[in-house]
Amino acid sequence: MGNKVQGTLLIIGGAEDKTGKCEILNRFVELSGAEKSSIVIITTATQEPESVGREYFNIFKKLGAGNIEVVDVDSRKRANHSYLARLLDKATGIFLTGGDQLRITAILGGTAANEGLRKAYLRGAVIAGTSAGASAMSNTMIVEGDSGQAPKLNTIRMAPGLGLLEEVVIDQHFAQRGRIGRLLSALAHNPYIMGIGIDEDTAVLVHPDAMLEIIGSQTVTFLDGRQVVFTNVSELSPGQALAIEHVILHVLPKGFGFDLVKRKPLRPEPEKGENDENY
Repeated sequence: MGNKVQGTLLIIGGAEDKTGKCEILNRFVELSGAEKSSIVIITTATQEPESVGREYFNIFKKLGAGNIEVVDVDSRKRANHSYLARLLDKATGIFLTGGDQLRITAILGGTAANEGLRKAYLRGAVIAGTSAGASAMSNTMIVEGDSGQAPKLNTIRMAPGLGLLEEVVIDQHFAQRGRIGRLLSALAHNPYIMGIGIDEDTAVLVHPDAMLEIIGSQTVTFLDGRQVVFTNVSELSPGQALAIEHVILHVLPKGFGFDLVKRKPLRPEPEKGENDENY
């Protein structure tokens, strides 16, 4: 996994605080360079690009961002426009809004915008995404699935994502919409991947060294299928319940971290005088 992370990602579970301390969005602005930042907001996922774009523009401006551009990339023609490529080439932070993650990949996939996004990521720009924008970051994403249901065969639909984070599948609005069943279904189909379920107003900050930092008010659920010893996914008919043995589960709040290479949680640094250490 060490070479599967090549830049900085801020993956947000949706419904992040926009009116209070704005911890997650403020962190994005800071990572982008604060008053020296050049932020591009991409509203491709949403059906209401004008209002959503304006909302994030106002928030980022209030949080002290420098230059901010909102771009409604609603077609593959626009995704190949040279103006967008120039914007992404100068961006220090790129923000993908929520909506429908399939719109992101269907419109951006294989275009100049997709290439510009990847180049920005590799040169050190911070790529952030909330809700649908979070799901689209991995190389495989969940685009449809029953929430609040037991894991069953063919109850989820998956598709290629933007590929910024490999060997991971991300789900958002996780605890609030009861999505553990569909994330387990994804693992049953490919136990080698790491499932990451991010609650609302919570984010995973992925550093270039594959160390993850958790911020926000709720939790992140990690499902590690690498040590799965049995799954009956190949023996079932659609709609039948899945069996999956020996999934490792971690639930971690703000202050904890996660090592994607070793697939191990990291505890917060102990207070001075305490005898504790990460494990």
